[in-house]
Amino acid sequence: MSTIEQALAFEQTSLKSLSTNDRIKLSRQAKALILDLNQIYKAKKDQSIMDLMKRLTAIKRKVEKRLNGKHLLNNI
Repeated sequence: MSTIEQALAFEQTSLKSLSTNDRIKLSRQAKALILDLNQIYKAKKDQSIMDLMKRLTAIKRKVEKRLNGKHLLNNI
């Protein structure tokens, strides 16, 4: 399976009722996919690849916001 196909499949991942461990795995997987897509984008300069990276980054930020927000609320 190519990196682009993996990224498209990753986009379809449900973000509901995930454990902390699942969120960490999703964040790491998203980061790896984004870095791989970036290498492809550097070679091809295809705008659709950039759009896919932006969508994956949005998913990654959403997952990380939930991860980072838990311990910040406990310190207040």
